[in-house]
Amino acid sequence: MAVKSPAARLLELVSKIGFGKGTALAVPQTPREDRALAPEGSLFQRPAEFLKPVLATALIALATPCLQAAERAVLVREAVVYLSPDTSSAKLAEAGRGREVILLERSRNWLHVEALLGFAQTPDPAFVEDEDMQGKTVTGWILDSGLVWASTANGDRILFGAAVDSEDEASRRHGRRGADQDALRLYRRVYDLYPSSPFAGEGLYRAADIKWQIEKSDVMSRPSAREKDSYLRQGMDEQPMKLVVKKFPGTKWADLAAFPLLDNKLCGDWQGSSKCPDKEADIYEKYVKEHPQSPDAPEALYKATSRRAALVEIYKTEEQPKKSEESKSRAISLAQQLVSQYPQSDWSARGQTLLFLLQQGVPTYGNVIQ
Repeated sequence: MAVKSPAARLLELVSKIGFGKGTALAVPQTPREDRALAPEGSLFQRPAEFLKPVLATALIALATPCLQAAERAVLVREAVVYLSPDTSSAKLAEAGRGREVILLERSRNWLHVEALLGFAQTPDPAFVEDEDMQGKTVTGWILDSGLVWASTANGDRILFGAAVDSEDEASRRHGRRGADQDALRLYRRVYDLYPSSPFAGEGLYRAADIKWQIEKSDVMSRPSAREKDSYLRQGMDEQPMKLVVKKFPGTKWADLAAFPLLDNKLCGDWQGSSKCPDKEADIYEKYVKEHPQSPDAPEALYKATSRRAALVEIYKTEEQPKKSEESKSRAISLAQQLVSQYPQSDWSARGQTLLFLLQQGVPTYGNVIQ
């Protein structure tokens, strides 16, 4: 016997409610004499039209809490959505790893669900605000296996592990097609289903990072990526990274999320001008000051140093010898800070090399050969 969830029963009740005579909610009519006195075209002459939106709004308000409380689960396997609880019935769709389903009812080893499948083509298939509002949904039956519920023991670890597996698969030369998107969704679902989990912050960050890398690969392949000024090219979507910073302030994940956001501020091609490396050095130095404990701080400090070092030669071409010497002094100071503050980082070793070249007067930018 099928057991329906409260959300399914409420939706069934709402679908049976009408607004006319003989239905569950019949709209009362204004007395004929009152309608005759009402202004021509007023709502008092059309009471049903007046009450319909009011009743509809009230029903939506009553239904929303129940729908939000509906049981949700996340798939960690590929699932076929069938028309009926029978593998020989018509196949309506396929739901991939990390897809979310809403339970409507249970029947033996089958689940009647609404599967949230997102968009057919989308740069952001994982984020709930997109696929729940506008994405494709399919209602049908799936086998009751390979689903993680909020009540599943160690569910957060299961989802996180499945995400790591998919990310590893995506990194392989002949890995599973769409594994990167699977990983993106699964990481995000760790936060969605278990917001208080110790894996939530990392899951949200990793989901945002995968999305960022996919978009960056596309953005940087376009001709506009070589434009000097950053505003002349389309940037990566910053909202997922900013969400990490907002939800997990002061954490390692917030520090890591803040670093990629700098990409949208960088120049494409410096075109031999001092403006770009000077601005970028300031950007990286600011990041280090604001996030000194970030795992990305050594890289940011190295990039600030390399840009100050490049300015030594660029200012010479612009006939600004004083600024060239100032840039050399600042580059040496930054390199020394990098070596002393982050001695265990590979970036520190690279900073040591840069410091040596600066002290020896060897150009680090351009085609100058001594």
